[in-house]
Amino acid sequence: MGIFSKFFGALKKTKEAISKKISQIFVGELDDDFYEELEFILVSSDISVEASSEIVENVKSLAKKNKVKTEEEFKKILRQAMQELLEFEEEEESFPCLYTIIGVNGVGKTTAIGKLAHNYKKAKKSVLMVAGDTFRASASDQLAEWSKRAGVRIVKYGEGVDPGAVVFDGVKSAVARKDDVVLVDTAGRLHNKVGLMDELKKIHKIISKEWTGDTKNYLVIDATTGQNALTQVEMFNEIIPLDGIILTKLDGSSKGGVVFAITKKFGIPIKWIGVGEGIDDLEPFDAKEFVENII
Repeated sequence: MGIFSKFFGALKKTKEAISKKISQIFVGELDDDFYEELEFILVSSDISVEASSEIVENVKSLAKKNKVKTEEEFKKILRQAMQELLEFEEEEESFPCLYTIIGVNGVGKTTAIGKLAHNYKKAKKSVLMVAGDTFRASASDQLAEWSKRAGVRIVKYGEGVDPGAVVFDGVKSAVARKDDVVLVDTAGRLHNKVGLMDELKKIHKIISKEWTGDTKNYLVIDATTGQNALTQVEMFNEIIPLDGIILTKLDGSSKGGVVFAITKKFGIPIKWIGVGEGIDDLEPFDAKEFVENII
């Protein structure tokens, strides 16, 4: 299955929540009532008020400039305005790179790490997983199973071991073996648990001291949580500056619009999205394809 087909299937519910409703209100007259209804549709699809307002204002300007009359012409400029909100000027990945993967329990973090490992292995990178989630029973065993599926190395210890010690040993191993990619798992840290956040700071400090390559901090978000995702981004970003978002469970959600809310409020790019259950179903985020599959 190609990436376009994956996006189409994953974004079907979001498309129904946005594109079909726009077709229902489009009667050829782009007046204030129309734009008010358009903004309501966007906001109700988990695109924030701020992001929806910016999109609508840009669309108004483009529609007037291009003398838009048909529904297809209108949707074309709407796609343009939405795409612009999601695009970032980013440097290419630099290797070796260590990725710290964080997120609350239940968002699909361990699965995302396994799929990331698979992606980088396919790209001919040497990959090491570090099982830094030692709080949850069997978490390291689950990650070990993913390491087998992806065919990559793993550093792990038993439950209850100091996560900092695991990360320290993992980084030392990666440096010695000259691994291209290191994926550090962390406990499903609830954003209101001060002790767990302190532990995350400790891990970050160890990485900063011991790792000589590039580093990235990715937050895993469950697409089905909608606007609640914004709270998670805000709280984690205060502890460790986030470089990107991994959006999981997109295939089961009608709340894909939350990507606009995140990029508008925080200026943090969406890096990967989960579009299914298979090991190949974590895809690099593409703003153009994303928008084309919901409008």
